Amino acid sequence: MHIKTIFLDIGSVLLTNGWDRKSRKLALEKFNLSSEDFEPRHEDIFALYEEGNVTLDYYLDKTVFYKERPFSVDEFKAFMFVQSRPYPKMIDLFTRLKDKYKFKLVSVNNEGFELSVYRVDKFSLDTLFDFFITSCFVHIRKPDKSIFKLALNLSYTKPEESIFIDDRTFNVETAINLGFNAFRHIDYESTKEELSRFGFSG
Repeated sequence: MHIKTIFLDIGSVLLTNGWDRKSRKLALEKFNLSSEDFEPRHEDIFALYEEGNVTLDYYLDKTVFYKERPFSVDEFKAFMFVQSRPYPKMIDLFTRLKDKYKFKLVSVNNEGFELSVYRVDKFSLDTLFDFFITSCFVHIRKPDKSIFKLALNLSYTKPEESIFIDDRTFNVETAINLGFNAFRHIDYESTKEELSRFGFSG
């Protein structure tokens, strides 16, 4: 089997998630916000943000700053951004394997524009990935089949020539149903072992 392209999620694989339930809980505690008030607002609008249909300022205006607060938008954004942290062993693994085997590495990622740009710049992900298929740019989110098909088309890759790796089972199942080789990322050791089965070791 000749693998040309590895499609890789970023959140919970190479970095922590950008704005997940854990991060939101920390923000609610730090800024003394009500979960019962914030979370329904978040659920109503966050998909629009990840699909690139609204800005981060709009998202925050509707979820937090719809009334006067004793903290600024910039303070809240800064807190959001610093929730992103790297998993150095995972980044190093893909850096080494890509350098050794010369496969294409493509991100297929659900993320809003401002968070995505911050994370790519902060952790120099543009030096690792060949390109990014991010929901905010293509206006489609996983697990919509269209984003998987777009990834194949843009990379000139057939499903059987690819590996898709994601931490969410449903995304992996969608990829498998489309003919991708795919597996769920659980931790460094299991992903390293799975990759070795495809001939990528080192």
